[in-house]
Amino acid sequence: MFIRVIALALLFVIGASLTPAYGAERQITTTAKNHNLDNNDNFSPDGRFLCYDTRETVGSGIGNGQTIEKVELATGEETMLYQPEKTLTGDNAAPGVGAVTFCPVANKVAFIHGPLVDDVPERGYYDKTNRVGAEVIADGSQRRVWLDRRDVATGRDTLPGAHRGGTHRHEYSFDGKRIGFTYDDALLTEYGRTIGMLVPHPQAPEGATHYFALLVRVAPKDTSKSGELESAKSDSWIGREGLMRGFIGTVREPDGSFQESLFVVDVPADVDVTTADSGAADRYPSPPNGLKVRRLTHSWAAGNVRGTLQGDRIAYYAKAADGTRQVFIIPSDGSDQSDDPAKRPVQATHFEGGAGDGIRWHPSGNAIACIADGGVAVTCVVPGPDFGKSVFVTPHGDTERSDLVWSPDGSVLAYCRVVETLGGDGQPARNYKGEDFSQIFTVEYPDANGDGIADTLE
Repeated sequence: MFIRVIALALLFVIGASLTPAYGAERQITTTAKNHNLDNNDNFSPDGRFLCYDTRETVGSGIGNGQTIEKVELATGEETMLYQPEKTLTGDNAAPGVGAVTFCPVANKVAFIHGPLVDDVPERGYYDKTNRVGAEVIADGSQRRVWLDRRDVATGRDTLPGAHRGGTHRHEYSFDGKRIGFTYDDALLTEYGRTIGMLVPHPQAPEGATHYFALLVRVAPKDTSKSGELESAKSDSWIGREGLMRGFIGTVREPDGSFQESLFVVDVPADVDVTTADSGAADRYPSPPNGLKVRRLTHSWAAGNVRGTLQGDRIAYYAKAADGTRQVFIIPSDGSDQSDDPAKRPVQATHFEGGAGDGIRWHPSGNAIACIADGGVAVTCVVPGPDFGKSVFVTPHGDTERSDLVWSPDGSVLAYCRVVETLGGDGQPARNYKGEDFSQIFTVEYPDANGDGIADTLE
């Protein structure tokens, strides 16, 4: 125990002392509005741009989000990617746009879009059960398409390939062929949040480019049997091809209690999404044939979970022996009950105050980044003597950083900070609550040979 304490102390001293060698943080955005990365895949495929939304500028939440934008890292130049023609703000807002993410293989972005103002009399205002995914080319032309179709008719079955609620936090697979999301149903609200997938399909419902299918069927709240899930969330793709989606599931235990655990749903490359049931007013949707849900942990876990590009490992949060929340890693085909020690989870971080939000993998799979003590820390996860060693690449203990994202080539980390912002009149500008705006910052990752391991650890 004494050796472990000394090791941890040295880790933090070393990490803090190396920060100045990594170069100063660079503020990318400066305009008088909120810039929200929202922990999505915000870098463009070439790493030149970051996309963001402007929620919390004029009102609360995504419902009051006014624009989808991008900023060029080299110049700080901002480009409007999408702005609805009409908006309503306040407690009853529409349409609401936000949670934008870049496609990894094309110059386009996907984001949440609530009901158009002209559709509010029929659809109602923005709500978690009243939104779809939109996609625009990221050139400023604002050419929008609808990814999914919402159909809440109650006198017939839901249209095949449509849904009856709201999709959220759309995430392209690394090859761009599938889009994952969380889902909330509007017709049968006794069912909790779950996850799903959108795929381009010739039978996609009219007005949409993609076909909707649930990935995980959940039981109605407080009705589940032992082993059944009542919610699925905090999800992400595992591997480049979108053949696995990791998530945190709320599962009923044999004693009747609930546990938040790590799960994976296997999604075959040849899955026929048209075998999914879109449901009806009295029938909850069902996933397509051929999926398999696997439970990887049987103790508390949290996310968002993150998988490597290679698809071999998953990073997630769990409780360490000292009670702090730390990042753990488990093979994507592993289990905490496996007879093979190599298939069990292992603790990767050992931060004194625990690991904060924003797990990110370096594209090599050799390191993970997260927020700790308000700073950005990177941890080596290559098996061997350096496994679990962490360094800070920004100051820490000074302010809060959030919404961490790593560039496609692993050379830059981006995140948000709330800082004083000046308006056009040279005076401090603030949001609708009188608070300072969130701005985007970057820091270069010190990795001269590009192997993903911080130079100071090699």
